[in-house]
Amino acid sequence: MSEAPQPTNGAPDASEPPVTSAPSRIVALTARNTGIDLDLDLVRDLRANTSAIERRAGTLGKRRSIKKEWQAAWLLRAVTMIDLTTLSGDDTPGRVARLAAKARRPVRADILGALGAEDLGLRVASVCVYPTMVPAAVDALEGSGIPVCSVAAGFPAGLTPVEQRLEEIHRAVEAGAKEIDIVITRRHVLTGDWPALYQEVKAFRDACGDAHLKTIMATGELGTLRNVARASWVCMMAGADFIKTSTGKEKVNATLPVGLVMARAIRAYRARTGCRVGLKPAGGVSKAKQALEWLILVKEELGREWLDRSLFRFGASSLLGDIERQLEHHATGRYSAQYRHPLG
Repeated sequence: MSEAPQPTNGAPDASEPPVTSAPSRIVALTARNTGIDLDLDLVRDLRANTSAIERRAGTLGKRRSIKKEWQAAWLLRAVTMIDLTTLSGDDTPGRVARLAAKARRPVRADILGALGAEDLGLRVASVCVYPTMVPAAVDALEGSGIPVCSVAAGFPAGLTPVEQRLEEIHRAVEAGAKEIDIVITRRHVLTGDWPALYQEVKAFRDACGDAHLKTIMATGELGTLRNVARASWVCMMAGADFIKTSTGKEKVNATLPVGLVMARAIRAYRARTGCRVGLKPAGGVSKAKQALEWLILVKEELGREWLDRSLFRFGASSLLGDIERQLEHHATGRYSAQYRHPLG
């Protein structure tokens, strides 16, 4: 992969219309990635200059500054890209129902009114739950147009037998999940067994049917950025609709250097195949400032086309609360207490 900083592709500045000028209605995901045959020569030739990647990633929050109404507009757009998530051992149908209510109305009405954004029809991108909570989420979101996303395939470790992992996907889809977030077997990456990884993801894609497939690579456990680049390519070749950084359960989750590697893999895959693949950082993105840095990365590396829920998502639970708090500050000039912005 190329390590040198790329020319900006219309980085955010005051000369562009606010991001909220685009409709925020629920839209379908982009056309499916059809996948291609596994190209081992391409995968094995991939390189990653870690120092150059980290240097480039370090500029993202410094070279661009988004302030005032522009910041509010970008944060409103970020809300529409959140997969609002609960993946706790003590999840209950009641908790899922509360999360679904927040998904329908992610920002308080008085804040939207103060911002002049009450007519945007603001909604999150999806609600993400464990497979057993899919029926509760489907019921709670009925009529909203918000899809249910389910983790599957032995989440978060991905070490259950393949047959069980495939059955878990089938059950989640049958229960009403429209998007499936699977975890790959990390040992395939660590041992360089790319054919095994390709066949695994391809089987998961087939099991999803019409549901969109997001592949979680657990990048904090892959060892090197080179492995991240290789795993990204193999997952896309196998037909992944999104590549996702993390489960949120690892010690190291979504980082900007990893995001940069994945974004450039997506860009190169688009150039080679014509297929667009989405990007989803998850785990550790809990502050509005971090969300803005990721949006800048996507805008500069992939272009405005990717600033849409069909091609970019945040996997998050607490991020929405901080964004709502920042929006209230923009509207009133004061920071409110965190408890005023519950997740549900």
